[in-house]
Amino acid sequence: MCSAAMGGEHSHVVDVRSRSMMCTCRPCYLLFTNADAALAYRSVPDRYLRCDAVAISPGQWDDLAIPVGIAFFFTHSSRQQVVAFYPGPAGATESELPLKAWEDIVEANPVLLAAEQDVEAILLRRRGDDITCYLVPIDACYELVGRLRQQWRGFDGGQQAKRELEAFFESVEARAQPA
Repeated sequence: MCSAAMGGEHSHVVDVRSRSMMCTCRPCYLLFTNADAALAYRSVPDRYLRCDAVAISPGQWDDLAIPVGIAFFFTHSSRQQVVAFYPGPAGATESELPLKAWEDIVEANPVLLAAEQDVEAILLRRRGDDITCYLVPIDACYELVGRLRQQWRGFDGGQQAKRELEAFFESVEARAQPA
Protein backbone atom coordinates (compact mmCIF):
# COMPACT_ATOMS: atom_id res chain seq x y z
CA MET A 1 0.00 0.00 0.00
CA CYS A 2 2.71 2.47 0.95
CA SER A 3 5.60 0.65 -0.77
CA ALA A 4 7.52 0.20 2.49
CA ALA A 5 9.83 -2.80 2.59
CA MET A 6 8.46 -5.80 4.48
CA GLY A 7 10.25 -8.72 6.06
CA GLY A 8 9.21 -12.37 5.95
CA GLU A 9 6.59 -11.92 8.68
CA HIS A 10 3.97 -9.38 7.66
CA SER A 11 0.27 -8.62 7.93
CA HIS A 12 -2.56 -8.73 5.41
CA VAL A 13 -5.63 -6.66 4.57
CA VAL A 14 -8.66 -7.76 2.57
CA ASP A 15 -10.28 -5.60 -0.08
CA VAL A 16 -13.89 -6.31 0.87
CA ARG A 17 -15.27 -5.49 -2.59
CA SER A 18 -12.95 -7.57 -4.76
CA ARG A 19 -12.18 -10.25 -2.11
CA SER A 20 -8.47 -9.81 -2.81
CA MET A 21 -5.77 -9.86 -0.16
CA MET A 22 -2.77 -7.56 0.09
CA CYS A 23 0.45 -7.80 2.06
CA THR A 24 0.99 -4.74 4.27
CA CYS A 25 3.52 -3.21 6.60
CA ARG A 26 2.44 -2.89 10.22
CA PRO A 27 1.50 0.84 10.03
CA CYS A 28 -0.77 0.27 6.99
CA TYR A 29 -2.30 -2.79 8.68
CA LEU A 30 -3.20 -0.70 11.73
CA LEU A 31 -5.12 1.79 9.57
CA PHE A 32 -7.80 -0.82 8.86
CA THR A 33 -8.31 -2.55 12.22
CA ASN A 34 -11.60 -0.86 13.17
CA ALA A 35 -14.22 -3.48 12.28
CA ASP A 36 -17.06 -0.96 12.67
CA ALA A 37 -15.68 1.55 10.17
CA ALA A 38 -17.04 1.57 6.62
CA LEU A 39 -13.70 0.96 4.94
CA ALA A 40 -12.75 -0.62 1.63
CA TYR A 41 -10.07 -2.68 3.39
CA ARG A 42 -10.12 -4.73 6.59
CA SER A 43 -7.10 -5.95 8.52
CA VAL A 44 -6.84 -9.71 8.94
CA PRO A 45 -6.50 -10.49 12.66
CA ASP A 46 -4.14 -13.17 13.94
CA ARG A 47 -6.63 -14.93 16.23
CA TYR A 48 -6.71 -18.75 16.24
CA LEU A 49 -9.36 -20.49 18.33
CA ARG A 50 -10.01 -24.19 18.80
CA CYS A 51 -13.78 -24.67 19.01
CA ASP A 52 -13.94 -27.97 20.92
CA ALA A 53 -17.52 -27.38 22.04
CA VAL A 54 -18.81 -27.19 18.47
CA ALA A 55 -20.81 -30.29 17.66
CA ILE A 56 -21.36 -31.15 14.00
CA SER A 57 -22.62 -34.59 13.12
CA PRO A 58 -21.63 -36.48 9.98
CA GLY A 59 -25.24 -36.05 8.80
CA GLN A 60 -25.02 -32.27 9.22
CA TRP A 61 -21.75 -32.31 7.26
CA ASP A 62 -23.49 -34.21 4.48
CA ASP A 63 -26.31 -31.63 4.48
CA LEU A 64 -23.70 -28.94 3.72
CA ALA A 65 -22.91 -30.70 0.43
CA ILE A 66 -19.16 -30.34 0.88
CA PRO A 67 -17.59 -33.08 -1.26
CA VAL A 68 -14.25 -33.20 0.60
CA GLY A 69 -13.15 -33.36 4.24
CA ILE A 70 -12.01 -29.72 4.62
CA ALA A 71 -13.96 -26.51 4.21
CA PHE A 72 -13.89 -22.95 5.45
CA PHE A 73 -16.86 -20.66 5.93
CA PHE A 74 -16.93 -16.90 6.26
CA THR A 75 -19.41 -14.07 6.01
CA HIS A 76 -18.95 -12.16 2.77
CA SER A 77 -20.04 -8.63 3.72
CA SER A 78 -20.66 -7.41 0.16
CA ARG A 79 -23.04 -10.32 -0.49
CA GLN A 80 -24.37 -10.34 3.09
CA GLN A 81 -24.19 -14.11 3.28
CA VAL A 82 -22.03 -16.97 4.42
CA VAL A 83 -19.91 -18.58 1.72
CA ALA A 84 -18.00 -21.84 1.84
CA PHE A 85 -14.83 -22.88 0.08
CA TYR A 86 -12.80 -26.05 -0.02
CA PRO A 87 -9.29 -26.74 -1.33
CA GLY A 88 -8.58 -28.71 -4.48
CA PRO A 89 -6.08 -29.05 -7.30
CA ALA A 90 -7.28 -25.83 -8.97
CA GLY A 91 -7.26 -23.76 -5.78
CA ALA A 92 -10.21 -22.67 -3.64
CA THR A 93 -13.56 -23.92 -4.93
CA GLU A 94 -16.72 -22.16 -3.81
CA SER A 95 -19.48 -24.46 -2.66
CA GLU A 96 -23.12 -23.80 -3.31
CA LEU A 97 -23.77 -23.82 0.41
CA PRO A 98 -27.29 -24.73 1.50
CA LEU A 99 -27.74 -21.85 3.93
CA LYS A 100 -30.38 -23.64 5.95
CA ALA A 101 -27.92 -26.42 6.85
CA TRP A 102 -25.29 -23.88 7.95
CA GLU A 103 -27.89 -21.83 9.86
CA ASP A 104 -28.93 -24.95 11.78
CA ILE A 105 -25.29 -25.65 12.71
CA VAL A 106 -24.72 -22.05 13.84
CA GLU A 107 -27.95 -22.03 15.84
CA ALA A 108 -26.74 -25.08 17.76
CA ASN A 109 -23.18 -23.66 18.07
CA PRO A 110 -23.37 -19.88 18.62
CA VAL A 111 -19.58 -19.61 19.07
CA LEU A 112 -19.42 -19.79 15.26
CA LEU A 113 -20.85 -16.27 15.15
CA ALA A 114 -17.61 -14.95 16.69
CA ALA A 115 -15.79 -14.93 13.34
CA GLU A 116 -15.34 -11.39 12.01
CA GLN A 117 -16.90 -11.02 8.56
CA ASP A 118 -14.51 -11.02 5.60
CA VAL A 119 -11.34 -11.54 7.66
CA GLU A 120 -11.91 -14.65 9.80
CA ALA A 121 -13.25 -18.05 8.86
CA ILE A 122 -14.60 -21.17 10.47
CA LEU A 123 -12.31 -23.99 9.33
CA LEU A 124 -13.74 -27.51 9.52
CA ARG A 125 -11.94 -30.77 9.03
CA ARG A 126 -13.68 -34.10 8.79
CA ARG A 127 -11.86 -37.38 9.37
CA GLY A 128 -14.31 -40.25 9.44
CA ASP A 129 -17.06 -39.25 11.87
CA ASP A 130 -14.79 -36.77 13.72
CA ILE A 131 -15.23 -33.12 12.72
CA THR A 132 -12.85 -30.57 14.22
CA CYS A 133 -13.52 -26.85 14.17
CA TYR A 134 -11.27 -23.78 14.34
CA LEU A 135 -11.78 -20.06 14.01
CA VAL A 136 -8.81 -18.80 11.98
CA PRO A 137 -7.67 -15.75 10.01
CA ILE A 138 -8.87 -15.90 6.41
CA ASP A 139 -5.28 -15.72 5.14
CA ALA A 140 -4.56 -19.03 6.89
CA CYS A 141 -7.30 -20.67 4.82
CA TYR A 142 -5.83 -19.39 1.59
CA GLU A 143 -2.38 -20.46 2.76
CA LEU A 144 -3.76 -23.99 3.13
CA VAL A 145 -5.29 -23.83 -0.35
CA GLY A 146 -1.98 -22.66 -1.83
CA ARG A 147 0.10 -25.26 -0.03
CA LEU A 148 -2.17 -28.07 -1.21
CA ARG A 149 -2.37 -26.74 -4.75
CA GLN A 150 1.43 -26.67 -5.04
CA GLN A 151 1.76 -30.27 -3.89
CA TRP A 152 -1.36 -31.82 -5.47
CA ARG A 153 -0.73 -34.93 -7.56
CA GLY A 154 -3.28 -37.33 -9.01
CA PHE A 155 -6.89 -37.73 -8.00
CA ASP A 156 -6.55 -37.55 -4.20
CA GLY A 157 -3.63 -35.11 -3.92
CA GLY A 158 -0.92 -37.65 -3.23
CA GLN A 159 1.33 -38.21 -0.23
CA GLN A 160 3.09 -34.84 -0.31
CA ALA A 161 -0.24 -32.97 -0.24
CA LYS A 162 -1.34 -35.13 2.68
CA ARG A 163 1.90 -34.28 4.53
CA GLU A 164 1.29 -30.56 3.84
CA LEU A 165 -2.24 -30.92 5.19
CA GLU A 166 -1.01 -32.56 8.38
CA ALA A 167 1.74 -29.94 8.84
CA PHE A 168 -0.77 -27.14 8.34
CA PHE A 169 -3.19 -28.50 10.95
CA GLU A 170 -0.32 -29.12 13.40
CA SER A 171 0.57 -25.43 13.02
CA VAL A 172 -3.05 -24.35 13.53
CA GLU A 173 -3.36 -26.57 16.59
CA ALA A 174 -0.15 -25.14 18.07
CA ARG A 175 -1.45 -21.56 17.67
CA ALA A 176 -5.06 -22.15 18.67
CA GLN A 177 -6.41 -21.08 22.04
CA PRO A 178 -9.60 -22.60 23.46
CA ALA A 179 -12.73 -20.73 22.31
